Amino acid sequence: MASAPPRLKASRKNNPDLLYYERLLKDRGSDLIIGVDEAGRGPLAGPVVAAAVALKSVDFENRIDDSKKLNFNIRQKAFEEIIRKSIFGISVVNEKIIDRINILQASRLAMQEAVVTLTKKIEGLSLLNVHVIVDGNMSLKLDWPSTDIIKGDAKSKSIAAASILAKVTRDRIMQEYDSVYPEYGFARHKGYPTQEHREILNRIGPSVIHRKSFHCV
Repeated sequence: MASAPPRLKASRKNNPDLLYYERLLKDRGSDLIIGVDEAGRGPLAGPVVAAAVALKSVDFENRIDDSKKLNFNIRQKAFEEIIRKSIFGISVVNEKIIDRINILQASRLAMQEAVVTLTKKIEGLSLLNVHVIVDGNMSLKLDWPSTDIIKGDAKSKSIAAASILAKVTRDRIMQEYDSVYPEYGFARHKGYPTQEHREILNRIGPSVIHRKSFHCV
């Protein structure tokens, strides 16, 4: 594991320049910058999903931003464009692993696996000057230096792209679960602890994809 890198100087709060960190790291000699984010830490059911993204282009027709700021249609279009214009890795850690190792460790595991999946797709490109930027306050165990950035999905285009891939992927998984367990309404609430979801749990109890380590009722 690489030694901890120097802390990056944070950009201004709510800086609209989503390439601030990417340019800063390029100036410091990084050849490959990987943004990482996850979706699904808060739900009562289903997996946590992480994505890692190395942008091949920074020019997008669709808005690339924190996935929570985008509506459904914009996220879908952005997802497809990110897939075309990046090297990416996605990791899904299911509810059984979450219950066994806890959600924090499961989120870390998903992020680490997403980065490794991405790097395995790279052929003929040196992985010596890689820097990983991570949303939130999450230290990762990797072979490359990494920096965590609070609210990074609103400050870095690479992390924002990762947030979109993770969110859309997880939402699609929960949509599939909705067809298997239609009585739970997963297509609507995606497993999050909404009032509707809690009322359903109080009435019929948890499904096999509910996280037993979470208070589901």
